Amino acid sequence: MLSLELTGRPFVKAQRNAQLQELIGRSRGSIEFKHQNISAVLYRLGMQWIAGYKPMANFQRALVDGVERHIAGDPALFENPIATASALGLLEPQPIFFEAPPVTDFEAGPPVLGRIVRRFDPALRDARNRQLGNDGEERVFFAEQSGLRVAGRDDLARKVRWVSVEDGDGAGYDIRSFDPAGRERLIEVKTTKGHKQTPFLLSENERAFSEERPDAFRLVRLFDFARQPRAFELTPPLDRSVLLKAAIWRAEF
Repeated sequence: MLSLELTGRPFVKAQRNAQLQELIGRSRGSIEFKHQNISAVLYRLGMQWIAGYKPMANFQRALVDGVERHIAGDPALFENPIATASALGLLEPQPIFFEAPPVTDFEAGPPVLGRIVRRFDPALRDARNRQLGNDGEERVFFAEQSGLRVAGRDDLARKVRWVSVEDGDGAGYDIRSFDPAGRERLIEVKTTKGHKQTPFLLSENERAFSEERPDAFRLVRLFDFARQPRAFELTPPLDRSVLLKAAIWRAEF
């Protein structure tokens, strides 16, 4: 059903449920609850789940193992195959809806999920997707220009720079913009097709720059990018908003 939904093909959940009732002899409610358990695992993997099956935890190891086998057999599900507007050649400058960052929750996830999350790392998946990252930066670049023009600051809008494209990576941020008062906004963009709390990778250079320029550094997190892009913004110190874990160790002699 998830494959059908992601590719826009129609299906009727009630019919699928009835077929499963006949096949395994479980009640309709029990089957719906198991689908919600599956959604909870997909949530931890930063994946889309079937609409209407809100994530519900308290799942068994066998269910996690089953999800792992299914994704391993169909990796495209994890790679989030939904095309973005930019990939389809449909991108136009549009505003971005900003909302509050997610509530900080530093509690570890269920141990049973550890292996599957390590195997299918949503943060690494998004970081490898260069097209996704480029599309997200482009969306923010245009939105920053548009917001300044709406605020009557065409002069500042003309000065907005897409630094990672014009100068290359390494600055510690992607876009140099301004607020309507003329103060710098040095924006690092992190984009995912996953949900609001999908983890992301932050380089040591980006983290260090956020501490060097806490007055200007802004981390813009774009999420649900392929369907209804929304965003939230984080300001330094970043460890006040997110739990930072070492992802790569540098070995020297």
